[in-house]
Amino acid sequence: MTELAAAAAAGAEPLVSVLIPAKNETGNIGSLVAEVVAALRPECRFEIVLVDDGSDDGTGDEFLQRCAELGSAARLIRHEKSVGQSTALMSAARQARGRYLITIDGDGQNDPADMPALLRSARETEAQGEHFCIAGYRKNRQDTEWKKFQSRIANAVRQKILNDQVPDTGCGLKLIPRATWLQLPYFDHMHRYLPALVLRLGGAIRVVPVNHRARQAGVSKYNAWNRLWVGLVDMAGVVWLTRRGKRPVIAQVRTLAAHEKPH
Repeated sequence: MTELAAAAAAGAEPLVSVLIPAKNETGNIGSLVAEVVAALRPECRFEIVLVDDGSDDGTGDEFLQRCAELGSAARLIRHEKSVGQSTALMSAARQARGRYLITIDGDGQNDPADMPALLRSARETEAQGEHFCIAGYRKNRQDTEWKKFQSRIANAVRQKILNDQVPDTGCGLKLIPRATWLQLPYFDHMHRYLPALVLRLGGAIRVVPVNHRARQAGVSKYNAWNRLWVGLVDMAGVVWLTRRGKRPVIAQVRTLAAHEKPH
């Protein structure tokens, strides 16, 4: 048993909650669940939390069936209507029980086999402080040239404006402590700016190269408009939040019991 597994076994709560936002991902979600279980079962106690974001297919049912077959702890959250990836992830984070949250896209393009590497990096990073983000970096993306071109522009603009220390914020594979996530300001599209928002809390950022795969089923929910142009407005908001945020340095805390006099 690894050190991470021993830490998880000490209590009933999972060490890791895997958060999967998904809309109409039948054909992808069952195999993704199997890969998550194979990657994490030797490492630690975990649960899989899927948010079915307004699907009109059998995504949620496929998820529950596969988790039952594999004996994995699971939680399904169904949104009545689609509200987007950021809101889906926030729903999952609020329902999750794990100390660490690992996000992964529901389309199967992220490789769950990379999750143990994120966990190892988290173990090393948490010595630097309570807040951190381990961000995946898709070094060899399996997307169309047009999609990769859009991402290069978006990443260059984001780095210039936010300097969030991440070359590929669009990678869905990330690890963040749940306590950190619940302190982040919520807004639509916030999932694209998680490293910058963690930096705003004074947290540490680490980047881990990860595998990337071609989509096997379904279609992408994004296009040039919602990947790039809408992001300019969001970045302006993140800049505003960062400049308005203050982190006080506490010099002293003194407590008096009832009727006690200060010395």
